[in-house]
Amino acid sequence: MVELSGLHLRGLMAISPLPRDPEESRPSYRELAKLLDAARGRGVGPEFKELSMGMSGDFEVAVEEGATMVRIGTAIFGPRRA
Repeated sequence: MVELSGLHLRGLMAISPLPRDPEESRPSYRELAKLLDAARGRGVGPEFKELSMGMSGDFEVAVEEGATMVRIGTAIFGPRRA
């Protein structure tokens, strides 16, 4: 294992391909949850528990698949201006 004294990893983050339907994100989120479990099984430490996935359009699916953090800026602030 590599020692990186200034870096404290807390979990994994991913953004799925832009879905037409939120359900299209489910396989990606399920796979990321499996990767987190695999990393924890290799002894990365108890602090490695965050799963940041899901955005305004699919956060419900992300939460169902284990997200501990979601990014919902568009739902709060509206779409970005071009």
